[in-house]
Amino acid sequence: MLLEDAVGVLRGWRAPDGEQEGLRVHYLRHLAEHSDGMWRSCRPEHLTASALVVDGSGTRTLLTLHKTVGRWLQLGGHCEPGDRTLAGAALREATEESGLSDLTVSPQPLQLSRHLLEGGGCAGAYHLDVQFLITATADTEHTISDESDDLAWFPFSALPGDLDASVKQLTTRARLALSHPKP
Repeated sequence: MLLEDAVGVLRGWRAPDGEQEGLRVHYLRHLAEHSDGMWRSCRPEHLTASALVVDGSGTRTLLTLHKTVGRWLQLGGHCEPGDRTLAGAALREATEESGLSDLTVSPQPLQLSRHLLEGGGCAGAYHLDVQFLITATADTEHTISDESDDLAWFPFSALPGDLDASVKQLTTRARLALSHPKP
């Protein structure tokens, strides 16, 4: 069911530019060629689901100082057998990594990001990350998970200086989506 959902989401998603369209096509080709393409055991690449969590005002984002990577990133990770949808996997990951319970996930991705893992259990594999926007609709008190060295809210106007380019692009897309919501 998760594989079918991923294919449906990617087929139905309208990429915002040529680079994102190229990634969308790559992801779909990967899934067509690898029946196990959703799972971390698939090499040399596999799909993952992540989320940029924003507060209810749309002015701050919750980032994790990832233990393995050592940089501020969005929340997210590997799909698990109980996941039924990509958006649901992103929501599960955000909930597990933040301790927040009142979260709302947008059904369509914000962007796609293909990146090589250089450490941890997936070293040498590519993550084909499908990145969603999630809104914290109530309490913004979070809990740091075992996967993080830190977890903090940052105003969009004062993001950490060493953000990865893909995370910067993700925050830019989130701000645009928040300022121009789709009906």
